[in-house]
Amino acid sequence: MTRDRRLALVLAINLAMVTALLLVGLFAHSLGVLASGADYLGDALGSAVSLLALRTSRRARGSSRAPSLAALLNASLLLLVSAAVALDAVRRLIAGAPVIHGAPVIVVSVLAAGAMIACAVILGDVAGDLNMQSVMLDTVADAAAAVGVALSATIILLSKGGYWLDSAVALAIALVVGYHAVRLIQRVRVDLREPVAP
Repeated sequence: MTRDRRLALVLAINLAMVTALLLVGLFAHSLGVLASGADYLGDALGSAVSLLALRTSRRARGSSRAPSLAALLNASLLLLVSAAVALDAVRRLIAGAPVIHGAPVIVVSVLAAGAMIACAVILGDVAGDLNMQSVMLDTVADAAAAVGVALSATIILLSKGGYWLDSAVALAIALVVGYHAVRLIQRVRVDLREPVAP
């Protein structure tokens, strides 16, 4: 399967998950699920930009900076979403988290994790391609986030309380994803300093 088709399939899966995550997040009052929905929307945009970058690079016969610029945009979007989630998580931890409805959060998070694992398999080997690595980073981060949200929702459901766990997990995920986004941005900046092959 070509990189274009892999990215297009990942884009379609992300778009399919956005509506479900946002609806369940609003219904269940889960910051973790809402953050996942926003992140998937960002990922869909990132996948679309990456797909465009691949086609632009191909027209430029491999000398284009488009893939690196797409990776920079993807990582920057991921960093912005992570910062927004972290700020809201801190606000909820200080002010008090609302009641979280655990069951729908568990179901949609397990589905989301499965969808992102499928996307990672579809993407395959991304070594040596910063553009594809940025999409893979988004995908793996989303799978990890979904698992974390499902686990916290399970504890909330079983304990009938501990609603702060949703915000704590969202904050932890945001910090980890933000760290990896910063690392990728640094790598892309180094790559962009290299001279373009004629």
